Amino acid sequence: MALMQVMESSLLQVLLVEDNPGDVRLTEEAFKDAKVQLEMHVAVDGIEAMEFLRREGKFAESPRPDLILLDLNLPRKDGRDVLAEVKGDPSLMTIPVVILTTSASDVDIESSYMLHANCYISKPVDMEGFLTVVKSIDDFWLTVVKLPPKDKL
Repeated sequence: MALMQVMESSLLQVLLVEDNPGDVRLTEEAFKDAKVQLEMHVAVDGIEAMEFLRREGKFAESPRPDLILLDLNLPRKDGRDVLAEVKGDPSLMTIPVVILTTSASDVDIESSYMLHANCYISKPVDMEGFLTVVKSIDDFWLTVVKLPPKDKL
């Protein structure tokens, strides 16, 4: 295996499914100081997220994400539908899905866990709180947690 391929495969792959450009920018900024090397991919709606995950069309060469950060309120295909599809697909179900959304609704929280979300985080409305949340995702999901091995999936 070429050195470049080894380096690319050691990067953690994160798929951010978010339609708000400001939240995308803040998340990317917060992860620039991540404790691990990662590559952030962005899907702006649920349909694009599923095309990325299934490596369809322009995403045919996309890497398999190690972690999905999923907003619930998305255009074209809702985040709840994306979560149900991911967790219902044997080839995708082992990818951890962190719900990262503005909703603090008990109904959204419960339904996300019923659909097998791995974690539910309500986005703080202030920038400092948002950066703290993203740092906590880095601290826990990308540093402490053992993610499924890529070569076994």
